[in-house]
Amino acid sequence: MSDDPLDPLRRTGLLPIARGVPAADLEAAAGVLLELGIGIVEVTMNTSDASGTIRLLVNTYEGRLVVGAGTVLDADQAAAAVEAGAEFLVTPHVDEAVAAAAHRLKVPLIPGAMTPTEILRAWRAGAALVKLFPAVTVGPQYLRQLHGPLPDVPLLPTGGVSVENTAEFIAAGAVAVGVGGALLGRRAGDLEWLRTEAMKFVAAVQRGRQQHA
Repeated sequence: MSDDPLDPLRRTGLLPIARGVPAADLEAAAGVLLELGIGIVEVTMNTSDASGTIRLLVNTYEGRLVVGAGTVLDADQAAAAVEAGAEFLVTPHVDEAVAAAAHRLKVPLIPGAMTPTEILRAWRAGAALVKLFPAVTVGPQYLRQLHGPLPDVPLLPTGGVSVENTAEFIAAGAVAVGVGGALLGRRAGDLEWLRTEAMKFVAAVQRGRQQHA
């Protein structure tokens, strides 16, 4: 595995996000994602026993799956997530204290932002990528417009991302998309359904990259 834990995200263009998915379901779901070449998962910290779930995934798929923590709201949560084995952190907001914690813990941070001011603030605070959130509120065209003044800031649209709009976000210049309930939602335990939907997302990313090129 690469020294950069975000390489699987950049390679596949997908960041599956699990919020409230039972640990056993997520463990099985991660295996399906790995079979399809999607070697990264985010577990949100407002999931029941998030640290235990992160630890389970890390132990089960050691060396094959990059596991990160999402909805990290403060430095204490950041420390707890990394102690459990999280290799990257994601926040819904820009918080210099969390950025400092991520730097101290030596893990990449993906903070959430929406306006140009917030995005640039996040980038200057040391973000590896900036999560455009909630992306569905503004849409792919907004992301395209952001690339005019901020061409060097890699953006990860998250929030309301679906099979239907993934290609548009990628074509607009997104490095990848964060996908929550449309992939790792209530049906995450249905592995055949998950396989089919994940394949649709993979194909949508490929279409988007072709259009962007």
